[in-house]
Amino acid sequence: MTHRDKIQKMTETKGGVFRTSDLNALGYNTYAIRKLVNEQIVERVKSGYYRLCEESETLSEAAQVAQLFPDGVVCMYSALFYYRYSDRTPLEWNIAVDRDTSKSRFKLDYPFMQPYYMKKELLSFGVTTADYGDCTMQIFDRDRLICECIFYENKMDRETYNKAIQGYVADTKKNVPKLLEYAEKRRILKKVKDRIGVWL
Repeated sequence: MTHRDKIQKMTETKGGVFRTSDLNALGYNTYAIRKLVNEQIVERVKSGYYRLCEESETLSEAAQVAQLFPDGVVCMYSALFYYRYSDRTPLEWNIAVDRDTSKSRFKLDYPFMQPYYMKKELLSFGVTTADYGDCTMQIFDRDRLICECIFYENKMDRETYNKAIQGYVADTKKNVPKLLEYAEKRRILKKVKDRIGVWL
C-alpha cells in the first residue's frame, strides 16, 4: 500500500482534513510528515492540519470551510449573500462558533475567515442547512439571520444593513413569529419590533 493509499483511507473517515496526530497514529513522525509535504503527497492547511494534495484542487472554498469548521454556522455577510439579501460577494467567510473555540483555528492563509464568537446555547436554535454545490453547511435561517443583523447593527455597513432589512421584509419565506421568538432569546425583542415593526 502506497503512502497516498494509506492516507487516503484515513482521510475518508476524517472528512478530508486531518491532524498531525492522525498521521502520527499511522506511524508518521515529524520527519516523515515533512517528507510527505515535500513529495506533495499531503499539504499543510494550517498549523497541525493537513489534506491530500489533489484534494485542494477539486474542493470548493465552501467545502474547505465545511471541513475545517464542521461546528461553525454561516452567518452575517456570508448568509446575507446566500439568501440574496445582499448582492455584495463577501471577501471572507463569516461563521458563528462557540466562544470557547480556540482562536488559533482561524489563523489561516486561505480561506479568509471572520469568526463570531457566541455562547454555546446561542448556536442551538435558528440553524438550518445550506447547499453549496459540493457540500452542505450549517447556516442561520433567514429569521435568525435578521435577528443577528439587528443585534450587530452598529458594527454593520449601513447600506448592507438597510438592504438586508428590506430584503427580509419582502421575502415571502420569512416567519415573523419565529423572528420574535429568536429576538426574545437574543434579548433584543424591543429593538427588533422597532426596526421591523414599521415595515410589517
